[in-house]
Amino acid sequence: MVADVVVIIGIGGMGQAIARRQGSGRTLLLADFNQDSLDRLASALISEGHTVHSALVDVTSAKEVRELARRAAELGRVVQLVHTAGLSPAQASAEDVLRVDLLGVALVLDAFGAVIDAGGAGVVIASMAGHLFPTLTAEQEQALAHTHVDELLSLPQLSPEQVTDSALAYGLAKQANHSRVRAASVIWGRRGARINSISPGCISTPMGNLELESPIGEGIRSMVAASAAGRFGTPEEIAAAAAFLLGPEAAFITGIDLLVDGGVVAMVRSAAPAAAG
Repeated sequence: MVADVVVIIGIGGMGQAIARRQGSGRTLLLADFNQDSLDRLASALISEGHTVHSALVDVTSAKEVRELARRAAELGRVVQLVHTAGLSPAQASAEDVLRVDLLGVALVLDAFGAVIDAGGAGVVIASMAGHLFPTLTAEQEQALAHTHVDELLSLPQLSPEQVTDSALAYGLAKQANHSRVRAASVIWGRRGARINSISPGCISTPMGNLELESPIGEGIRSMVAASAAGRFGTPEEIAAAAAFLLGPEAAFITGIDLLVDGGVVAMVRSAAPAAAG
């Protein structure tokens, strides 16, 4: 029997939750840049009854990403891809954020668009930050959506003179994720497959907690407190959203971004005045 393969790239809090939710009865291929983390998670999932393979990968390397896609196809039918790997502004320089969060996503979309099975689906984890930064011009959006991966980071709008800090790089990268997913949905559709993105809000993960300890931490707490949900999200809630987009109930949904943020973006955009006392 040919196995149904689920590929999870990035095994942080959200990646682990999605792997556990989507892995039952399928073959999991876990990919990350940290071998120790891969070994620990693979061992834990195997002990829970999952079939697991793992691969060390640098998502900024076209060669390594193509090799990951090739290995996934060798394991069976690639029915689901989930890309969660990324860097936050508190973790890296602007240059590294663009390489991992923008170029890495573009490479994964291209490589797995060539191997995803008919009827398959993918999800890219973006961020609500992509909804909070100033809107791109039509020309900028087209460039981010369609520029070949070899030239992507050379776009004038991504130059060090334009992208002066890691927070700006992060917001631009996540906007680019939305654009690349929309463009990729056409390519994936030719194979009978779907691709969407999810923009999580403030989620309780190690990366999210790192942001809370950074200079922007108080601002994040304030936004969460003022949002409709009034709390941080959990990795399991993102896994539930991913399960919907990857599953048959979403068969008519492709090329979109699903905002899962507890109402933070709605609160920021509405800027409703406080009720009179």
